[in-house]
Amino acid sequence: MFNIGPQEMFILFLIIILLFGAKRIPEIGKSIGRGIQEFKKGMREVETEINLTDKTEPPKPPAIDEPRKP
Repeated sequence: MFNIGPQEMFILFLIIILLFGAKRIPEIGKSIGRGIQEFKKGMREVETEINLTDKTEPPKPPAIDEPRKP
C-alpha cells in the first residue's frame, strides 16, 4: 500500500521537527502510544463483551410456520 523508503522517512522526520520542534517529539510519540494502547484496550473489551454474550445466550430454534389451510 505505502512504499516508504529511507529517504521519504528522513523527509517526514525533518518536517515533523520543523512543525513541532525537537523538544515536543517525545511528548507526541508518548501520546500517540497511549492512544494506540487505549484503542487496543477498547477493542479487547468489545471482543470480550461479544464473546460473553455469545456464550450466555443459547441459540434459538428456527420458527416453524404452520401450513396454510385452503
